[in-house]
Amino acid sequence: MISFAGVGKSFGDNHVLRDLDVTVAPGEKVSIIGPSGSGKTTILRLLMTLESPDTGLVEVDGEPLWDCREGARTDLKKQAEVRRKIGMVFQHFNLFPHMTVLDNVTLSPVRVLGMGREEAGQRAVDLLQLVGLEKHMSHKPGQLSGGQQQRVAIARALAMRPKVMLFDEVTSALDPELIGEVLAVIRDLAHTTAMTMLLVTHEMRFAEEISDRVLMFDSGSVIESGPPAQILQHPQHERTRRFLKAVLERK
Repeated sequence: MISFAGVGKSFGDNHVLRDLDVTVAPGEKVSIIGPSGSGKTTILRLLMTLESPDTGLVEVDGEPLWDCREGARTDLKKQAEVRRKIGMVFQHFNLFPHMTVLDNVTLSPVRVLGMGREEAGQRAVDLLQLVGLEKHMSHKPGQLSGGQQQRVAIARALAMRPKVMLFDEVTSALDPELIGEVLAVIRDLAHTTAMTMLLVTHEMRFAEEISDRVLMFDSGSVIESGPPAQILQHPQHERTRRFLKAVLERK
């Protein structure tokens, strides 16, 4: 479903991705861990076309999203079509503060997918029920807790019917007591849907519970990859052991 082949990305002298080769199978749930600045979020931003790679090929569902190989060129029209297969939930909720919860979830299907307002509205209601917010549809984001706003953001991303869902440290901006309600929604999605999911997270227990595979990033490269129990309980790389020790000490 997702393929990075020889992908490189630099910001000035800072090489955030180094000749990256990663594939993700359809329906696979993959957690990405690693220290800050290791390239984790850059992967998601490339998939969202918020950043462009310097080198390599990125494909989604068998189609090129970025083609930065020598002599090649990215087809921007095709890229827009492929990009619609991807949904993302960010660290900060990025909801429209002047719009109701229902309108926040309805807007993109109408504007981007050309869905009728009635159909989009019904889908929004269904999704808000899924994330437990059907009683808050007429509220504005400012009337909700951080955890509730993040659940609206998840419903909004799902409204676009993506094949791939990206989650970028979605609990990092939340108070500790609100984290569980957001993780519960993602857990249900992981266990009940066939969507491919990439999650950048520092919630190690959660990653172990829902992931098919964990990737450990350091300095723009994957230094360790495998089943959650292997990576999180019996890491082989010394850098992974040091990182996990530091994360656990912060808890």
